[in-house]
Amino acid sequence: MRFGYWMPVFGGWLRNVEDERMDASFAYNKKLARRSEQIGFDLTLIAELFLNDIKGISAPCLDAWSTAAALAAVTESLELMVAVRPTFHQPAIFAKQAANVDRISNGRLSLNVVSSWWSDEARRYGVHFEQHDDRYGRTAEWLSIVDGAWSQPTFSYTGKHYRVQDVILEPKPVRKPRPVIYAGGESPAAKALISSQCDAYVMHGDAPARVGEKVADMEQRRAKLGLPSMTYGVAGYTVVRDDPAEVERELARITNVAPDSPGYHNYQDWLANTQLENRVTLEEYSVSNRGLRSGLCGSPWQVQDQVVAFEKAGIDLLLLQCSPQLEEMERFAEAVIAPLRTRAA
Repeated sequence: MRFGYWMPVFGGWLRNVEDERMDASFAYNKKLARRSEQIGFDLTLIAELFLNDIKGISAPCLDAWSTAAALAAVTESLELMVAVRPTFHQPAIFAKQAANVDRISNGRLSLNVVSSWWSDEARRYGVHFEQHDDRYGRTAEWLSIVDGAWSQPTFSYTGKHYRVQDVILEPKPVRKPRPVIYAGGESPAAKALISSQCDAYVMHGDAPARVGEKVADMEQRRAKLGLPSMTYGVAGYTVVRDDPAEVERELARITNVAPDSPGYHNYQDWLANTQLENRVTLEEYSVSNRGLRSGLCGSPWQVQDQVVAFEKAGIDLLLLQCSPQLEEMERFAEAVIAPLRTRAA
């Protein structure tokens, strides 16, 4: 199992707690990235939004790609999975920029391709917002151009959304055959795209049994296309305590989001523009990405057992959120990562 975490570019993950003691600054994120390498984390996911989805649209948040480039220069082993939304980036230009970040990191870049969901953000930043399946059609063309520019000496493409002619991109990315392309989604359009054009599937939080069903479905899709197995990741929010009462108190603290919380209105926009297999309750939305459904809250032994269950279900990567992040990641590394790796040795 590889262990990853969401970089707190929004200053936290709780929609009902104003100050989580992790400010949206490069200084904090750099400190976290460097420390995470030392304590056993393998990867960080750097989300891309231009407005703050968690703390409210007027709150600060970091730009994903300039943050990733800076982190690439000050880390040594951490994989940088950076979110990218095709509607906000011209594909050939993006391919050039991403190849350069991969070079800076010496091959540690990967992508998390996200088909945009936030119509209000698109309006404010002057970007055309398309309907759900149209966004996936655009993403399919976008990925074809990025991959072609990365892999071919010259590349041309003509489609409904994009046209490029004789693109030359040098130097190519270090990572071969290309930086890993992760994506998530639960709609038929999303699964068709991901199974055919991506390398890895990342899922919202769910129990291991349910996640295992999704893994099996995607593997069947890959086999029908004659493609190799994918890498699989799942999101989870973690609270690790020896005392069950402490776990319950912490869960009560982080899930009392109310209609006057800063991120509440974004919840309505998100529900309107995504297609989920299961609806998300407002309580679950408190911590984002259905993280509580993954069952990573409990004693060290309970959480270790749940990680093993995810491994048996076919999961290769856990993407964690916690708060306050540095302190809780230290706790998770000591109580869960280190014992599991000792057990596996």
